[in-house]
Formats: sequence, structure tokens, C-alpha cells
Amino acid sequence: MSRIAATFEALARDGRQALIPYVTTGDPYADATPEIMAALAEGGADVIELGVPFSDPMADGPVIQQAGERALARGIGLAQVFAAVRAFREHNQHTPVVLMGYANPVERYDGRHGDGAFIRDAAAAGVDGVLIVDYPPEECEDFAARLKAAELDLIFLLAPTSTDERMRQVGRLASGYVYYVSLKGVTGAGHLDTAAVAAMLPRIRAQVQTPVGVGFGIRDAATARAVAEVADAVVIGSRLVQLLAEQPREAVAAAARDFIAGIRAALDA
Repeated sequence: MSRIAATFEALARDGRQALIPYVTTGDPYADATPEIMAALAEGGADVIELGVPFSDPMADGPVIQQAGERALARGIGLAQVFAAVRAFREHNQHTPVVLMGYANPVERYDGRHGDGAFIRDAAAAGVDGVLIVDYPPEECEDFAARLKAAELDLIFLLAPTSTDERMRQVGRLASGYVYYVSLKGVTGAGHLDTAAVAAMLPRIRAQVQTPVGVGFGIRDAATARAVAEVADAVVIGSRLVQLLAEQPREAVAAAARDFIAGIRAALDA
């Protein structure tokens, strides 16, 4: 059983929902990511989504786009992402880590280091799952098989516009969890309609056997708690990334820990 599956299984036994924060590797400080990850785990994160910086992140709104631009300007690429995960794993062997990004960096990495290098090096670093935004299920069966052979989970996005057929395709390949994008648009956009989320999740669960996490538009404890009433996991990214960007270096880890601890307390209340 993967670390992600074991985490969700343990949470389900306790009647709790997963809290999944997202941060961009190398932002807001190039050397702070392992420290931030540790702080998130201490604050109550069950899974950590770690963003791989990319120059054209089509699904991301201004906050995460700018975080990626700052990280790229500091020279953060997949080598640095893997190094951050390895550093985190020196002190934490239980919190799952999911890399979230786009196809281009993955394919460039394999082009430079050999076919299969991304999966090999991700597994060696201690990564547990991969979410590639622009890999649709019908085009990545071989990638899914290679990930499974390396004991890594493949996580997909679903959206309000997803058809039942697309959900079935995702359900056939997905493992770990699926990430339901609760809004039409990009990260950090719009107002979350929790009633619409509640109406959509039974459709997803009819086609997908893995837990369902919900993200986009979750900015505070109250919204997170409302989503947790119907979802298996709450994903929070833009608000956290924005908060960290406002912190001096010496305060960034504590800010991450305190913010996530507040969300965790609301979910468990």
C-alpha cells in the first residue's frame, strides 16, 4: 500500500478528512522549502503538494504564477525539487509528498537524464505521487504503468465540466486520490459554491474509487470546513502561497505551521 493510500485509510478510520497544502518549490526563499514542508507537517498537513516551477502554468492564477516566476529566477528546477524532498525525508518518513506540475519539465528532465529518469529520481527522493496537469488519461497509460511499477501514485484533475466518460477514464488510471477543481478558471479565482461541490461529488464517486480532494477557492478555515463536510480531502494553495510571500525569511516556517494548524483545527472541530 502506498504512503498516500495508507494516510487516507487511517484518516477514514478516524472519521477525518485529509488536509493537503500546496507550496511552490523555491518560493518565497530558495533554501526554505524543506523547512516549510516540515512546518506544514507539524501544523497538521496529511499530504503535501509540492509545485514544480514552470514558465507557462496554464491552470494557475496570478499568485502561483508569480511564485513560479520567482522560483525560476532563482534557478529552481526538478533537480532542486528532488533535493528539497530528500532534505524533508531526512526528518519525516510518513507525510506523503505529491509533485504537481506540467509535462514540459518532466519531458525535459528525461531528455537530459535518460528515459524514465524523472520517475526513477522522484521515487529515490521520496516522492509518493505525481499530478501532471496537462497529461490527460487517454495519453498517459504508459506513464501510469511506469509510475505504478515505481510504487508512485498518479493523480488527476477533474473539473465541473468533466463528463462521465472522462471520469471513467480517470477512475481507470488514478491512484492515491483525485483532485476535483471546484471552479471553472485558474487557481485562486472566484467564489467557491459548496452546494455545487456537494452535488458533483456523487457523480465522481460513481466512477472513481480513490478518495476525492477538492481545491481552488479554499482560502480560510470556514470554507475548508464546509468542503470537508462532503469531500475526502481539502486542498489549499493560493492563500498559503500568498501568505508565505509576505513573510521575512526567519518567519516563513512559523507562518506556514500556524496557518495550517488553524485549518486543521477547523476540520477537526
